Amino acid sequence: MAGIKDSSRGGFSNKIGFVLAAAGSAVGLGNIWKFPFEVSDGGGGAFVVMYLAFCFMLCFPVMMAEVAIGRKTNKNAVGAFTENGHRAWSALGKLGVLTGILILSFYNVVAGWALGFAIEMFAGNFELGQNFGAFIGNWQLNLVFSSIFMVVTIYIVAKGVSGGIEKASKILMPSLLILILSLMAYSLTQEGAVDGVIYYLVPDFNAITFETAYGAMGQAFFSLSLGMGALITYGSYVGKKDNIVTSTTMILLTDVGIAFIAGLMMFAFVFSQGLQGQGGGAGLIFTVLPGAFESIGPVLGRVIGGFFFVLLSFAALTSTVSLLEVPVAYVVDEYEVRRERTVWIVGLGIFLLGIPSMLGNGTVPFFTEFVQYSSSENPVSFMDFIEDMASDTFLPLGGFLISVYTAWVWRGDNFKKEVEIGNPGFGDSLIGKYTIFALKYLAPFILGSITVITILSKFFGIHILGA
Repeated sequence: MAGIKDSSRGGFSNKIGFVLAAAGSAVGLGNIWKFPFEVSDGGGGAFVVMYLAFCFMLCFPVMMAEVAIGRKTNKNAVGAFTENGHRAWSALGKLGVLTGILILSFYNVVAGWALGFAIEMFAGNFELGQNFGAFIGNWQLNLVFSSIFMVVTIYIVAKGVSGGIEKASKILMPSLLILILSLMAYSLTQEGAVDGVIYYLVPDFNAITFETAYGAMGQAFFSLSLGMGALITYGSYVGKKDNIVTSTTMILLTDVGIAFIAGLMMFAFVFSQGLQGQGGGAGLIFTVLPGAFESIGPVLGRVIGGFFFVLLSFAALTSTVSLLEVPVAYVVDEYEVRRERTVWIVGLGIFLLGIPSMLGNGTVPFFTEFVQYSSSENPVSFMDFIEDMASDTFLPLGGFLISVYTAWVWRGDNFKKEVEIGNPGFGDSLIGKYTIFALKYLAPFILGSITVITILSKFFGIHILGA
């Protein structure tokens, strides 16, 4: 790409490299195990329609804002605000860096589970699902799996933007797509799969409530991992000639497409195996599916089960890479230190920060019952607390502040000028006018509301939606 201001920082070599890396940042474990069951609980196809609408109405403008801020300043998530002449707003960037660190600390633990399950499925240990509690309580074994995962993440990020992140994304993302399409194709050929597809896609408008609409908004935002500075960081490696509008659209469509295909795969398989009613999320993935893979057969079950958890591992790796790049870029830019050494130091520090999450699954009582919310009957673990703070609270707060900053502090006209460098006429287009409107009014209102509602309901038990 042309137009990189500081060649020493490196940059993406072409548009597809940026799109795949940014899409990889968005695609994660939640696309595989969370989105499909959010759809099921929210009215099937009706939820999908709402989700898509919120992705383009809410997330698209915020994504463009993050990329534009990064490209304009050619700086990391913290330095971007200072470079733009608003030093006080660098606190927002620091919130993003902190959020990325916290999420990676526990995400790496869960990614280690996926890696461990992939190995065990290929080995034919289908009983592992019945012993999931014992598995996650075995901290010594999980220490090994999480260490392997973090070392791979560190290795990729240490190689730099084009030589590491971009190259890995060009391998991981197509591989992930091939895996998920192959597993979907297999699932759709099984008896009963059609019932799962119908359950997943046919709209049930009677299930649509204000709460499910709120859920669709939250899922749209959380699935794209906005608000933590990842796209500001990746945007800083983009050349001036890049068309931010088309790049952002491609990133969004990739994430949404993979989530949608994951839904087809999961529900076709769940119904074909008679697992409907088992619930969703990590519980289904790690406790129920291994037994279902066993029922397929001793050989094919190993293959399908093993590659399913390889798929999860790839999805996790594309996210852990971007999560690590955010704090690494901050340290390298602001303190002018070598990337290779910085990556290992930061990565090791985050890995150590994740150990309490690893120990909070029954091994150490203090971390297992870490804090008691006024809204819950039982204490939550250290991992759940960090997830509640970082993913559920800091991300929408960060998105709210980015919207406010872009539209009201940096100003909409400056944002338009930056986008128009690679897309002349953006400001006068319908998309441009809507984007400015959304950043000024819609995104701050919705993301601010999500933040307040989440804090009140999750931590204080005040359900203003009546849930």
